[in-house]
Amino acid sequence: MANRTDHQVEPKWSLVGPGLVVAATGVGAADLIATTVAGSKYGYALLWAVVAGCFMKVILVEGAGRYTLATGNTIFEGWRSLGRWTSWYFGPYIVIWGFVYGAAAMAGVGLALYSLFPFLSVAAWGIISGLLGLALVWSGRYDLFERALTAMVILMFFSMLIAAIFTLPNLGEIFAGLVPRIPEGALINVLSVAGGVGGTITLAAYGYWIREKGWDTPRFMRVMRLDNQVAYLVTGIFVVATLIVGAELLYSAGIAIGSGDQGMVDLARVLGERYGAVMGTVFLIGFWAASMSSLVGVWNGVSLMFADYAGQQMGRPHDHPDRQSGGLYYKAYILWLTFPPMIMLFLGQPVYLILAYGVLGALFMPFMSITLLWILNTDRVPVEWRNKPVTNILLVICTLAFAALALNQLQGVIARAFS
Repeated sequence: MANRTDHQVEPKWSLVGPGLVVAATGVGAADLIATTVAGSKYGYALLWAVVAGCFMKVILVEGAGRYTLATGNTIFEGWRSLGRWTSWYFGPYIVIWGFVYGAAAMAGVGLALYSLFPFLSVAAWGIISGLLGLALVWSGRYDLFERALTAMVILMFFSMLIAAIFTLPNLGEIFAGLVPRIPEGALINVLSVAGGVGGTITLAAYGYWIREKGWDTPRFMRVMRLDNQVAYLVTGIFVVATLIVGAELLYSAGIAIGSGDQGMVDLARVLGERYGAVMGTVFLIGFWAASMSSLVGVWNGVSLMFADYAGQQMGRPHDHPDRQSGGLYYKAYILWLTFPPMIMLFLGQPVYLILAYGVLGALFMPFMSITLLWILNTDRVPVEWRNKPVTNILLVICTLAFAALALNQLQGVIARAFS
């Protein structure tokens, strides 16, 4: 890959990949249900927030990719250049996040599979899914990982698109929903929909995935940007389809669904009752694909981030095998994601761990947007690849939006802790 000429690395559809991986990993059941609930409450009024959310993630992911290609460094090395405080935040976060997310991811996939094949329990299907994720990413082979994620993206995309088409959306109302407005009491829903489209910590994994793809110098900048834009175009269509289902199927009929992963099962039931069992099954397959793609993406991408973090903390050089895909720390984190969280599938979630997870998780998106503003406007990046004024304005808007969402999430965490 490194020997290609500039002519050979011109954008080609066959090269699109890491962006789709980061987008698919970031869209899980929680994001889908937040969008569906928004559609069920406000119809198409928040459609513009979905588009805005995709646009914000394009800006953030492009910044992470641009830094990696322009400098040859990883995003964690960029954070580390800002001071040791970034390690004090990121270290505890990635360890606690991995434990709690591992349980949540396996439970979500397990629920989807249980809904399709109820002869095993949710926990049993979750454990099987976690082990399958481990098997897919253990070797560190990016080509195998990308092919698996691409297949899941196709399943989730077309299942949701079919569901949206079946609900016979009102095109006039869809176009009206692109006009920004915030219905009374809907500010939090706006922030949740915009902030939840396409991932949190997995956005930072993009730089690692483009490295795994072999894109490692500024000459890949054009194809990286195309990859990112195509990925979030696909994500946007997918999430808009989700909102359409909520608006047409639930809003018009005044139907309420459960929260979290259970809400997706409830939605599949409503679809089945309205359009037949086959439609419900198709939707559940899409739910499984969305949940499983998030699990597999995290098992690979966040493990790459941990390997980089742990290797640097241990004094390993930039290109040391322990800091790479398939290395010691990479595999250690996969094991951490897979086995300890299985305990939570049976014993429930420890309150203080969930509290720490909520606090640290709420701060990540503001952390990422602020640090990108910092890194991409200084001599840490060659002049030609630093932020332009428009990019800075957009990153400031992202920072303010994510800070507002973080404040709301922190208030919710604190309220739950003392309730």
